[in-house]
Amino acid sequence: MTSPFEALLPSTERALLHRVAVAQSEGRTPSFVGAVAREGAMVWSGARSCVDGHAPDADTQYRIGSLTKVFTAVLVMRLRDEGILDLNDPLEKHLPGTDVGETTIAQLLAHTAGLAAESPGPWWERTPGTVRPKLADVLGDEPMLHPVGRHFHYSNPGYTLLGSLIEALRGVSWEEALRGEILEPLGMTRTSMQPVAQHAGGWAVHPWADVMLPEPSEDLGLMAPAGQLWSTAEDLCRFARFLAQGDDRVLGAASVEEMRTPASAPGAGDWEGGYGLGVQLLRKDGRTLIGHTGSLPGFVACLWVSVEDGVAAVALANATSGPLMASVAADLVRIVAEAEPRFPEPWRPMPEGEVDQELLDLAGPWYWGTYAFGLRLGPDRGATLEPLSGVGRRATFRALPEGGWIGLNGYYLGETLRPVRRPDGSVSHLDLGSFVFTREPYEQSDAVPGGVDEAGWRGL
Repeated sequence: MTSPFEALLPSTERALLHRVAVAQSEGRTPSFVGAVAREGAMVWSGARSCVDGHAPDADTQYRIGSLTKVFTAVLVMRLRDEGILDLNDPLEKHLPGTDVGETTIAQLLAHTAGLAAESPGPWWERTPGTVRPKLADVLGDEPMLHPVGRHFHYSNPGYTLLGSLIEALRGVSWEEALRGEILEPLGMTRTSMQPVAQHAGGWAVHPWADVMLPEPSEDLGLMAPAGQLWSTAEDLCRFARFLAQGDDRVLGAASVEEMRTPASAPGAGDWEGGYGLGVQLLRKDGRTLIGHTGSLPGFVACLWVSVEDGVAAVALANATSGPLMASVAADLVRIVAEAEPRFPEPWRPMPEGEVDQELLDLAGPWYWGTYAFGLRLGPDRGATLEPLSGVGRRATFRALPEGGWIGLNGYYLGETLRPVRRPDGSVSHLDLGSFVFTREPYEQSDAVPGGVDEAGWRGL
């Protein structure tokens, strides 16, 4: 059977190319490449250029700036999954002597370590890394601006520290770890530390005149883990698939989902955005996007993934300032998701071997006090508990080997839901983090804390 996701409709492709054309024109950028992946495969790419008859393609390298941070975060999460570190470990435990060692690895990943946004001294993005040969040069005399763990404050030096942490624990360079642990397994052969032909040149476009100036391309040295990489639209579509689904050769689906989970509150007035563990989060057009933006002199970039829609978009341009790349990439996702919405998986009953009569007896309505909830059984013996009125706390649960379930999201994240049985084996009630759910509202039994009036329900 032919997959419905192999190609986009001509009308959708035209809308995508139109968005790229508008971004290149109104953003006044020498060239612009856009690409869309659906269900893990690139299904469209398009480009516009200021050179008549010539445009880059999905295999043209652009510098991706802070998108590099996601790769660094993946390397850290691999160390965690291997048991080499704990995210709650202070940095000092593994990388002593930095003078910011009380900050935890998780705080560095989520930009809540309190560190300054930039490195002191000359503009680090336009000067060689040899200007900052040691971590002390990157951090400066006063690296801390905020109390540890209190605020989200984006920090490039924070990811420099994470890069040095990776090198200390792996015993190889950050570049070597990146290549062997991420790029090669994912087939990202066109992602590199330095530009490799075919690549775009970086330009500054005058804000008040239609003239340009070439931008330098520096090796960032110790700060490479914060923004060094060059990549292509096609390679980033491969990375988008990984961010949506995980890949056991690199990082399992559960750990990638953990990276996508909000880890720090957004700043004041920025309630549409957030940050996970090395991953930016954006709520736009009614959907959640995960990925990262990036910029270095001469280049701007963005990668967004809508896991729910199965759609990802890449936007790359070679201008220091220009199109709002986060908006352009979000628009590319929206165009595809709205014009060609994802087909739901066909409904199928449970496999015969998964039918468990004891679990089946638990399905249906339950009451917390007078609030009505429904317990619905799902795949792999999982469950969903949701308010029947549509208002209230909803959560999905994963089955535990010893029985019962553990909450996967919302208010009940990490809480245990379990049936409590009477001596005769019948179910008395459900216990959810000490909340009691009975089959009838305020059922006459000893299960309801505080008891139930013996006279029962009455009128006025």
